[in-house]
Amino acid sequence: MDWHLLGLSFVTVFLSELGDKSQLAAIALSGRGQSPRAVFFGTAGALLLTSFLGALAGGAVAEFLPTRLLKAIAAVGFAILAIRLLFFNNSEEESLH
Repeated sequence: MDWHLLGLSFVTVFLSELGDKSQLAAIALSGRGQSPRAVFFGTAGALLLTSFLGALAGGAVAEFLPTRLLKAIAAVGFAILAIRLLFFNNSEEESLH
């Protein structure tokens, strides 16, 4: 096992998920519920399952498409998201005025 890659993946996902909506929902549920342990195990199980399914789907796609094409698709997708956020995200600004 490549421990450097494992650590890098962990740190990257950990930092990107801080303050995520699922984390905030878990905090809210554990504060109201009678069993914080049940909320913890339910939340942890759901996050593990979604990560597992994402890894399976990513592995399956990587088997059929070349890495260079996947990188190009990801780059185009991020560019489209950036353009939409920069230029076409006026609905929130209009509702504030």
